[in-house]
Amino acid sequence: MAYEILVVDDETDIRELVGGILEDEGYKVRTAADAKQAMNVVRERAPNLVILDVWLKGSEFDGLEILSMLKELDPNMPVIIMSGHGTVETAVTAIRNGAYDYLEKPFNSDKLLVLVQRALEASELRRENSRLKMQVASSDELIGDSHATQQLRAAIAKVSPANSRVLISGPPGVGKELVARLIHSHSARNDGPFVVVSAATIAPERMESELFGEEDLDGRPRKIGLFEQAHNGTLLLDEVADMPSGTQSKILRVLIDQRFKRVNGNSDVHVDVRVISSTARNLQEEIASGRFREDLYYRLSVVPIVVPALESRREDIAALTKYFTRLIGESSGLPIRVFSEEALAVLQSSDWPGNVRQLRNVVERVLILASGDVSQKILPDHLPLERDSEGNNTASMDTISLPLRDAREKFEREYLTLQITRFGGNISRTASFIGMERSALHRKLKALGVDTSSDKT
Repeated sequence: MAYEILVVDDETDIRELVGGILEDEGYKVRTAADAKQAMNVVRERAPNLVILDVWLKGSEFDGLEILSMLKELDPNMPVIIMSGHGTVETAVTAIRNGAYDYLEKPFNSDKLLVLVQRALEASELRRENSRLKMQVASSDELIGDSHATQQLRAAIAKVSPANSRVLISGPPGVGKELVARLIHSHSARNDGPFVVVSAATIAPERMESELFGEEDLDGRPRKIGLFEQAHNGTLLLDEVADMPSGTQSKILRVLIDQRFKRVNGNSDVHVDVRVISSTARNLQEEIASGRFREDLYYRLSVVPIVVPALESRREDIAALTKYFTRLIGESSGLPIRVFSEEALAVLQSSDWPGNVRQLRNVVERVLILASGDVSQKILPDHLPLERDSEGNNTASMDTISLPLRDAREKFEREYLTLQITRFGGNISRTASFIGMERSALHRKLKALGVDTSSDKT
């Protein structure tokens, strides 16, 4: 990624000198002679770093005042202050006000380049630290080797190198954001920012400000929007169906032109952003009901990817459980426990309406509540099961009230149904595990009235 640097100095020779040094190192350079020009450049698009002279002849504001404006706009924007008439007091004031460092004229070009590199690295580390804090104990891998997971992994590998827009769909909790992050990390933009817009958590009246930023009535930028923050990187529009209709039309223009106006702004901001969107809703139904723009749908859905529900990849539950156990243990300091084969079998045969997110929550709950010797395996009794008001397993209480023949038949029906569910409807694998011939199992299932219409061989 080519970093953009703004050089602000009232002397033309200095601007050209500094700009030439930076451009020779592959940086993109924009220049300004005073505060007005500097803020106009920022209005066009926020730079990655600013090199700012303290004394600006004929400028409305001096360098320290511009520094305060920039830090109010983006606290993470690195600013290097320079001056040919500086004092220790000026340097201290600049750093106290948020400058990364102070450079005294005349300066050595090597010193300038080292300072610029360190300032950009420090800025990236701060941003990365903020991203990591938001992702504590979250998975950054696609876990499992089921057929559904292998197909998803292959789709990610195909679409990542392209710059195409991707629409990721699937029920809540399946890992749509994870898929978007994997696409970004395997793309040519992987050294650029990955920015998430959670449409469901932003108030409609604040949506445009969050996405596009704001300007004061006098045209001075006061907020950098998420689209601008994602310049040279990827923007994920999470749960895009929740976006207000007015915002949808403005996003459509950004997708077409890669430019937009900030709220209260008059000039365009140009960006280079790859847009990925996600949804748990059926967007065709949203279009039919008038809640989602059809033209926006076709712009977003250049490449559609469907993330399967956990019930379609039950073979991955054991691997996911072990992964979450290690991840949660390492991030929270909880002892890492081993789930017994019996406990894993129960998890594989359970319903997961909340998908992978629900499984992770169950694993964390079990690790928190587990007591005793840490070497003791997690057993089925340690898992959160449905129980009656007296704490008894409801299935056991139903069975105990039946005659032996009916109870045995009920047990066999439930047992075989759970095993078939556990193995994703694969009759051959189910028969192998329970120790029956495949043909004998078919006869038993038919006698018990177990539905095998979706079974796999």
